[in-house]
Amino acid sequence: MTSSLAALAIAMLPSAVEAQDAQAPQAQAEEAPTGGLGEIVVTAQKKAESIQSVPISIAAVGSETLAAYNVTTLQALQGSVPNVQIDNFANTPNNAVFTIRGIGVIEPDPYAGNTVSIVVDGVPQFFSMGALLDTYDTNRVEILRGPQGTLFGANTTGGVVNVVTNQPTGEFGGNVRGTYGNWNRFDINASVEAPLAKDLVSIKVAGIHTQRDGWTTNVWNGEDMGRKNVDAVRGQLYITPSPDLRITLQGEYVEARNGAPIVVNGGLPGEANYVPEGTFWNGAKLPMYRSPCAVPNQPCKAPDKYFSGNNEVPDQSDMTTKFFIGTIQYDNTPLGDITSITGYKRFTLFEYTDQDGTAKTNNATRRRTRGWQFSQELRSAFSAGDSFNAVAGLFYLKTDYNHYQMYHLDFALPGLIQYNVQDQSTESFSAFLQTYTQLSDALKLSAGIRYTHDSINARATLDTGLGSEALTSPNWDKFDVTFPGSLDVGGKKSWNNVGWKIGLDYEVGQNQLIYASWARGFKSGGYTGRIGVAADGDTPYNPEKVDTFEVGLKADFLDRRLRTNFAAFYTNYRDMQVAQIYFDPATNVQGNRILNAAKSEIKGFELEVQAIPVEGLTLRGSLAYLDTKYKSFLYFDPVAAKFIDLKGYALQNAPRWASTLGANFTHGFAGGSSIMADVSWMYTGQKFYTAVVNTPRSSIQPTYYVDALLTYYGPDKRYSIGLWGKNLFDKRYISTVYDSPGYMGLVGYAPPRQFGVTVGYNF
Repeated sequence: MTSSLAALAIAMLPSAVEAQDAQAPQAQAEEAPTGGLGEIVVTAQKKAESIQSVPISIAAVGSETLAAYNVTTLQALQGSVPNVQIDNFANTPNNAVFTIRGIGVIEPDPYAGNTVSIVVDGVPQFFSMGALLDTYDTNRVEILRGPQGTLFGANTTGGVVNVVTNQPTGEFGGNVRGTYGNWNRFDINASVEAPLAKDLVSIKVAGIHTQRDGWTTNVWNGEDMGRKNVDAVRGQLYITPSPDLRITLQGEYVEARNGAPIVVNGGLPGEANYVPEGTFWNGAKLPMYRSPCAVPNQPCKAPDKYFSGNNEVPDQSDMTTKFFIGTIQYDNTPLGDITSITGYKRFTLFEYTDQDGTAKTNNATRRRTRGWQFSQELRSAFSAGDSFNAVAGLFYLKTDYNHYQMYHLDFALPGLIQYNVQDQSTESFSAFLQTYTQLSDALKLSAGIRYTHDSINARATLDTGLGSEALTSPNWDKFDVTFPGSLDVGGKKSWNNVGWKIGLDYEVGQNQLIYASWARGFKSGGYTGRIGVAADGDTPYNPEKVDTFEVGLKADFLDRRLRTNFAAFYTNYRDMQVAQIYFDPATNVQGNRILNAAKSEIKGFELEVQAIPVEGLTLRGSLAYLDTKYKSFLYFDPVAAKFIDLKGYALQNAPRWASTLGANFTHGFAGGSSIMADVSWMYTGQKFYTAVVNTPRSSIQPTYYVDALLTYYGPDKRYSIGLWGKNLFDKRYISTVYDSPGYMGLVGYAPPRQFGVTVGYNF
């Protein structure tokens, strides 16, 4: 889902300046001067502290903002945070593509790993599949820009998205919310907590059901495509044997039964999957739609009405996830405040895709991925005197996945099939230390180091031949004829790395901080799993490293009625991992590789401002600039069989400019009720998507969105009723494009206008 969130930039809705520490919600609101901007508490440095005192570029959004705009997945935050892109791959909507400051991985299968780590209640999510999390009963989402390897480990070269759910408090309470909107959207979510033994044991249960129709029409049968139907439940057991010992056991089950991934055919005449506009195939009810990329050497353009096609496979994408977290916090021990976080996650994703997006029988896939991860973190926060404190710890991660894809390529040769199987396991161990030394009353030195050992064991196979069985047949994996030359590649490899961060921050005045830092980040190497030829996966790709230099200012003025946060950065990127996806029409080979670009550089800034000119009115805005380019990258085009010097070319998914503007007005009535109105505008500049060489067809147009809401709160906010709308002017945009010359362009559309009403009750 692509939409603009009104109250994101750097803080919450002013009428809902909520505490980010669930244990003491009222305390933080009281700390703000009357009529001033409230404090936001984050855990970006593994401890609770004000966002204005953390020397990192951070954006944060709290639970009331998420609820007011009916945010149900992380993808709804797309475009609302400066220099942050939250997307999915063109034909795999379950696979997250997070890019922060131009650093990200655009590849749907798990072998590519991540450069932006998604962390849920202290547990990093290794797999991009399912990382566009369902956000319900969420306390806050913190987005940390820049390398965060010291405290969060490998694969955080771009940054971290830190999701914190509402934790039990030991008190009875709960809430229920219902939403109805266009596209037959219906949501209901609720939570309830009940103490089992006062001040000793408490239990909490939260859940959500969300469903809606799709906004794309299938030309084959006239039905909608892209429907959504998700159920999730989370249970938490909170045990407090003593004031210093807190134990939380947390389990979650998510069942998504959605429509199949949508592929929009952006082909051109002469390409393998081009289907002429106006033609009918296989008894289709509607004619073939016009290609959104019909004009050669021009960016694709979204139509007023969305069409795709699926005549080959069931409209099915099923994902089931089980997630367990065990957290133990033991304070005031001889070794400091001890925290142990144990995480285990298992998922299965099964889906069909009509890969040509038409009513013609060209190509389709059957895919299934099963994966699991286990992680354990043990850390201690300790101090030595009044001027020194530190966090030290150990971290272990073990992952494993098995993936198959049966691919029918009838467009190349009737009955042609390819069967790819991937088996891969990884193991990571690290030790870290982050220190903070008060050099004077105003000057503080922070320094951290992390040692990481990563290892991988990977195998990928590919069989090619002819088959007559349908993808839904019990014998879907049967080959009538198997061609010689089956592929079997992969291997074992390990890497060691030392990363660090060093910085200084200085308190210029009350609530005014300047800082400077140097951070080195690291992403592991690996093996390509989705292969077309042996060269795709017979040797590992190397790790990548980044050095980011950042200076910033965080300052409140005018009795906290004006807040200005600014960060400027320069990143030196070495051995950058770039996903290369290509189609060779001469051999009908669909190939995939991870390449290492020798050098690239990224520079830019983020400016975020909030102001309260009069009581009840809050204005906000942000501006982000990003300049990305390869400094050295001699790229080999496997189809043209020639080298291309990409020096000076821009990086993928990195718009040069982005900005947001918003206004919020809150008015209280006698008796404690209130009304809140909010409007926001969001702009994201032009960017290139899935093409190493920045072709016109891989270009995503600039986007402009307007969102708004109007909510009435009863006394003490016991109940509420709100009207909301996203993309109010119903702008139609391209959201993703995978450009494969000779094959076609795989296009994805951004959501049209959405609106609805939400009713909530707290108890």
